[in-house]
Amino acid sequence: MQYWGVGRLGTTQNAAYTGTAGTITNGVGQGIQKVRVVCTTDAFVAIGTSPTATTSDAYVVAFSPEYFTCAPGSKVSAVQVSTGGTVYVTEIS
Repeated sequence: MQYWGVGRLGTTQNAAYTGTAGTITNGVGQGIQKVRVVCTTDAFVAIGTSPTATTSDAYVVAFSPEYFTCAPGSKVSAVQVSTGGTVYVTEIS
């Protein structure tokens, strides 16, 4: 199993979410193919060009950093499981 948590930390963005999905405003930078995602409450997360997270997306446990592969320009969206919170997205290079 490959460990994706290796790399240089870059720009961090955040977005608030509730029962309505919150999405980071800017896509990740050119050349970025990995992001570190931390949610302050349990949440469902989607990644793509214009994502809107739903309860069918990846489940992320609160305060547990997750590393995802993505395409440059991708955005990250999160929606609550039961309580609103904030999703933090950090570029990894």
